[in-house]
Amino acid sequence: MDADESLCALADRECVPCRGGVPPLTEEERAPLLKQLSEWRVVDGHHLEKSYAFPDFASALAFVNRVGDVAEKSGHHPDLHLAWGRVRIEIWTHKINGLTESDFILAAKCDAVL
Repeated sequence: MDADESLCALADRECVPCRGGVPPLTEEERAPLLKQLSEWRVVDGHHLEKSYAFPDFASALAFVNRVGDVAEKSGHHPDLHLAWGRVRIEIWTHKINGLTESDFILAAKCDAVL
């Protein structure tokens, strides 16, 4: 499976609501999921992060709005940081204060609306 097929496979999956009481993914569990994403990074073993560049504020804002639509449909909400010509997204599962598979699914969905 090439990188595009991997991304599509993750992006086509659905986020599963976390009810808490489960441990965050370990580094070994995160590694194969991270390989399916493009340019995302795990920060301090806690959250996913990626920055996107745009030619202007309006394009960045339009992307944030598309990500917002995806987040609402998924029931999983990232932290979005909007500035002129750039957007930074941070994703983690707040209920367990760490990463779950759904975080990687949401990251792929964010890339898919680019």
